[in-house]
Amino acid sequence: MTETGRHQPPLRLTRADLDALPNYVPGRSPADLARELGLPEAIKLASNEVPYGPLPGVVEAVAEAVAGSHRYPDMGVVALREALAERYGVDADRIATGCGSVALAEHLVRATCLPGDELLYSWRSFEAYPIIAATSGATSVRVPNDAGHGHDLAAMAAAVTDRTRMILVCNPNNPTGTAVRKAELDRFLDAVPDDVLVVIDEAYREFVTDSEVPDGLTYLDRPNVVVLRTLSKAWGLAGLRIGFLVAAPAVAAAVRKVVTPFSTSMAAQAGALAALAQADEVERRCALVVAERDRVTEALRKFVPDVPSSQANFVWLPLGDRAVEFGKACEARGVIVRPFPGDGVRVTIGTPEENDAFLAAAEAALA
Repeated sequence: MTETGRHQPPLRLTRADLDALPNYVPGRSPADLARELGLPEAIKLASNEVPYGPLPGVVEAVAEAVAGSHRYPDMGVVALREALAERYGVDADRIATGCGSVALAEHLVRATCLPGDELLYSWRSFEAYPIIAATSGATSVRVPNDAGHGHDLAAMAAAVTDRTRMILVCNPNNPTGTAVRKAELDRFLDAVPDDVLVVIDEAYREFVTDSEVPDGLTYLDRPNVVVLRTLSKAWGLAGLRIGFLVAAPAVAAAVRKVVTPFSTSMAAQAGALAALAQADEVERRCALVVAERDRVTEALRKFVPDVPSSQANFVWLPLGDRAVEFGKACEARGVIVRPFPGDGVRVTIGTPEENDAFLAAAEAALA
């Protein structure tokens, strides 16, 4: 209080523009919901995790690495970058690693955008994109999804200005599961100026079954293309936070320069190296997810005919204003899904038993 007894308004110590920024919403804790409902357990289908546990050898590799956790990890991430380079047929100097692909997207914005520069992306897409733009001082340019819930690449190309520095193409798109095909991506890349970075976010690449959806790595002959990948999804390392990008050597070097030092932990590096040795098991698990994805999609279309075909490990229900209500109805039956208010609901593909429980909840809510 002042001498006159009046309260002064609190000092602002953070940026005012962040007040309007939505928080990133993680998947709700199934343990909390189970306690609320008095159930032995609840099912979490909100965070796009793969339900089959760590890959063989990962736990042992991480445990061994933890024994040396009083030391810093290799900041150059040399062994992992070399393993990734061998697996994907690129030079190691094209690779940068980070705390998940979302962190690398943030580092890319830091490396390319100054305050007022534009970051362009489709919307709705990955909910971290506007947060990344705002915290970096860049200006978000959102281009609405097309009628099929996917990227409208023609409209995105038309939205490019002389202030556009970076474009994010989420392929397959999170949260709608839709994917951009090669012919339209080729036209888009031809239309984008060479000095604008195009980042193809392929966090769900391993679940793609449509042969017309291109592998972003085939575009690396274009110096302005960057490909983001993660080991959090198909490779089962969500809890260790490890992702990588592949880009022109100069772009990758710039990212390695701005990345938070030692952000690829010792445990993450060890777990990733062990996981990469299990490519056959990853392929087997992805096939299980895809089979369930197709089954769940077909079942949901009986109640929501316009559920789009997904190329990821989740499905999208375009429920609009009913999204939150549907999410609550599923939670009442012990199933956690991810509503996006006013747009729709994203549902991760789980085990067959988990998916059956969700479909029962969905039928009760939608029939």
